[in-house]
Amino acid sequence: MISKKNSKNDGFTLIELLVVMAVIGILVTISIGSFQSSQMKSRDTRRKNDLEQISNALEAYVNDKGEYPDNSVDFKIAGCANESSCEWGEEWSDENDTIYMIEMPADQTTTLTYYYLSDGSYFQLYARLENDQDRSIPTLTDSPANYGLSCGDLRCNYGVSSSNKTVEDGRIPVLDSP
Repeated sequence: MISKKNSKNDGFTLIELLVVMAVIGILVTISIGSFQSSQMKSRDTRRKNDLEQISNALEAYVNDKGEYPDNSVDFKIAGCANESSCEWGEEWSDENDTIYMIEMPADQTTTLTYYYLSDGSYFQLYARLENDQDRSIPTLTDSPANYGLSCGDLRCNYGVSSSNKTVEDGRIPVLDSP
């Protein structure tokens, strides 16, 4: 007996194709979300490392000069050679050509920047972390908070400081607005 081909079973139905496309769409969406989350966490790790590097350079500066550099009017490190403030992303050297950083770290986004405070006896450095679930971010009533300082388009929510001052000294964390 010779079997006849049934023309109804020759290919995929429209429903089967739509289901496969929907599954692929869901997988792509999940992958993109995971990738964006990884990028955000990577940028936050870099911000934390940047502040630690600046902190180390500030400690070297205080060992040489006996005090921390003041902040400029735009809340950057004051006292770079031939300038009133050290620009993020440029060399930090003094009038004696002592180089403290070959390149001052700068936030990798165009809308955020670092914030520096000092009167010579202490320093506080602040940044904005993107991942508001980061354990380093202050919280109020289990919600993310910030320090009320402008780190570009958003308020600073992470900081480091000299050993004689805390990040919170003079700063009262406030709830982040959505």
